[in-house]
This record gives sequence, structure tokens and C-alpha cells, in this order.
Amino acid sequence: MVANFLIGLREGLEAALVVSILIAYLVKTGRQSLLPRIWLGVGVAIIVSLGFGALLTFGPKGLTFTAQEAIGGSLSIVAVALVTWMIFWMARTARTLSGELRSAVDKAAEGTAWSLAIVAMLAVGREGLETAIFLWAATSAATGTTGSSAQPLVGAVLGIAVAVVLGYLTYRGAVKINLSRFFFWTGIFLIFVAAGVLSYGVHDLQEAGILPGLNTLAFDVSHVIPPTSWYGTVLKGVFNFSPATTVLEAVAWVCYVVPVLTVFVRQGRHRAAPAPRPAAPASAQPVASGRN
Repeated sequence: MVANFLIGLREGLEAALVVSILIAYLVKTGRQSLLPRIWLGVGVAIIVSLGFGALLTFGPKGLTFTAQEAIGGSLSIVAVALVTWMIFWMARTARTLSGELRSAVDKAAEGTAWSLAIVAMLAVGREGLETAIFLWAATSAATGTTGSSAQPLVGAVLGIAVAVVLGYLTYRGAVKINLSRFFFWTGIFLIFVAAGVLSYGVHDLQEAGILPGLNTLAFDVSHVIPPTSWYGTVLKGVFNFSPATTVLEAVAWVCYVVPVLTVFVRQGRHRAAPAPRPAAPASAQPVASGRN
């Protein structure tokens, strides 16, 4: 539930900030008549995202176990790729997002009547589709042994609700968020969540017979961390930790976390480092005294 709350909060905040920037810019430039186009694009994006989530949830129900595992494993890997791209993209563009959106609004406002709706739909729809597929993958991984998806979905809905409130307060000027710092720390957390989803996706592909090594365990700590215990449930729900992990799952986890986390932290520190001050011109340098 905690992981899905954070996913909903982060992705929802991205979408809420996009909408608030678009609306604020139109209001400030005296183009309130174009606001219905923004809301039209947002509405279409929400409907498409919900439809995609429903397709992911109910689509594979009538398939065989092997087919379900193959689809689930493949989509989990796709979800990890999407969320990894999202983590780096948002951390890189957090400071320039407002300017990019304003430029897109100006171009769309000068175009056809549907251009602005398309800008809003694409901006929000991208976040919605990413949220749908990653929440589905994370929920499938977290509920693979419990069979209940209520808590993860409640966490996601709560996260999105908080994001909407924060987006509105940001628009009203009541809350100022350090986006670079927010996306940096949530990005680190989501890297570990994504690694768990990747590991679970590999396990699904092993159960489908696509990948080998289903019975070759790297470790089994079920006697120390029982899957049915409260701490086992928390680890499973947040990080998709499995007490009995195959060698291939462990390799996939390590091969993802080590390079991705290293690059992300290095880039984050580089962006946070203050720019070096320019050297003083030669004319400003003190002149040495000619006296001995």
C-alpha cells in the first residue's frame, strides 16, 4: 500500500502540476476562453488511462495460467522500463517543465481548435498510462501471494487524491514544493520498487517456462521472514520482496539497482551542485605594489 501510495502521489502530482501550469498560464495571459479545451484533453486522458487499467486488470482473466504469467512478466518489464525513463526524465526537466509547457501552449493556441486539447491530453495521458501499467504491475507483484488487491489500490487512490490537493494548493500559491528534491528522493525509492517489480516479472516468465531456473534458489529465508507475517507482508507490499528468490531474480534485481541507482544519484548530485562563480576579470585583480 505504501509503494502504491507513493506511485499515485508522484505520478498524480506530475499530472496535477502540468494541469495547474497550463491553466495558470492561460489565465495570466487572458485566454480563459481556451480553458474548456484543457479540461477536454484532461478528461479524455483520464478515460483512456482508466480504460487501459481495466484492460490490464480484466483482459487476461480468460487466458491459461501460462499465458497469464507470460503477459504479466512481459508487462512488468515494460512497466519497469517506463518508470525508469519517467524517473530520469522528471528529475531532469523539473526545473524547466513550466517553460516547456508554456511554449507548447502558445503554439497550440495559434493552431486549430483541437491543438490545445491534444497538448493537455498528451501531457496528462502520458502520466496516466505510466501510472496504470506500473500500478498494475506493482499490485500484481504485491498480491501474488495474498490474492487481495484492495489495499494497494486504496493506497494508489489516496496518493492521487493527495496529489490533486497539492496541485490545487500549488496553483493557488499556498504551497511551494521543491520539485527537484521531491523527485530526487521519490526517484530513489521508486528505483527499489521497480527492482522488485522486475524481479517478480522475471519470476512470472520463469513460471511460464520462458526463462529457466525456476527451481534454482539464490536464497530462502522463509523461516526468518514468513510470507504471512506482518513484516513479510510489508516487505512484499512495498518492495515486492520474496523470501524464496531464484538466482535469476536476484541477478536481475542487482543488475538493475546498482547501475540505475548509481547513475541517478550522480546526476542528482551534479544538478544540485552550485555553478562555479566566474573568475574575476584581469582588470579587477589587485595590482602589486612597486615598493620593496
